[in-house]
Amino acid sequence: MTRLVDRLRPHAIAFYRSFWFSTPATMRLWALAAVVVNAGITVTGAAVRLTGSGLGCPTWPRCTPDSFVPAPHDSHSPVNMAIEFGNRLLTFLVLAVAVACLIAAVRLARAGHGEGRRVLVRLAALQPIGVVAQALWGGLVVRTLLNPVTVSVHFLLSVGMIAAAFTLYARSGEGDAPPHRLVHRDIRTLGFFLTAAVFVLIIVGVVVTGTGPHSGDQAASRFGFDIESVVRLHTDVVWIVVGLTFALLFALHVTDSPGRARRGALVLLGVELAQGVIGYVQYFLAVPAFIVGLHVLGATLVWIATLRVVFLMRSRGALGAPAPDRALPHTANA
Repeated sequence: MTRLVDRLRPHAIAFYRSFWFSTPATMRLWALAAVVVNAGITVTGAAVRLTGSGLGCPTWPRCTPDSFVPAPHDSHSPVNMAIEFGNRLLTFLVLAVAVACLIAAVRLARAGHGEGRRVLVRLAALQPIGVVAQALWGGLVVRTLLNPVTVSVHFLLSVGMIAAAFTLYARSGEGDAPPHRLVHRDIRTLGFFLTAAVFVLIIVGVVVTGTGPHSGDQAASRFGFDIESVVRLHTDVVWIVVGLTFALLFALHVTDSPGRARRGALVLLGVELAQGVIGYVQYFLAVPAFIVGLHVLGATLVWIATLRVVFLMRSRGALGAPAPDRALPHTANA
């Protein structure tokens, strides 16, 4: 036992120092952790619905009317209760990472790493606030018996949390100089249009989910739309997103834009194509739960890859160094 404690002590100290005596490097690691846990709980939340465990804990904040933890209940199986309760427990992991991000950002700003580092405090503060808002909204989801509107908003809040976490991650890895474009302004505008299109795609995908099977529980209601119509609309938006991505990738190459921006767009296109394959497979196999779960994971990765491309097309300079006073030559001539 003593040997085990001796082995764990250095890791515990390093863990403690990573946020209490944070550096730009550890701040970025905590921000990355926030991206991972927010993406993870988004996928596990979908797994709760796909396994029919949405009302495994039929009350909130308690799991059952008389207990905060799973207890025998006539209307729900132990497996469903365990799945739903497990997802609730993951909220505490997300909250712990969120608090660590906020502490790291505050300590970094107080350590004198530049006045601009205070923006990290504001971005990091969104994490615990978002977790609390999500928890409260999750209670509304349960109390409305998985109404598709509340379930949809619950997922979209997770999408917003991922965006906030990725912004914190991107901002913590760059300097505090005024932002300057690395690509032509029209290409950057195209990137913004692409981001908006991906968000619309996610919204339409949520409507498809709320219209089709896998409601999360037999008591849950569904949207009253025609499933074929919303699937067709979803497919149309997919092709718009893929077309915009290809146009962005082409524009980045013909203007000799920075390699990291071109690689980011190429990764995004690859993720979209893989997501498209999964989408068609789930459609022709009558939307099996496992494939739908992969599709939710793919949607999360598409969103993250899109945000990454947008941030790769501009710069605030390296940490501790000012950004260039003028645009790069290829930008000026584009």
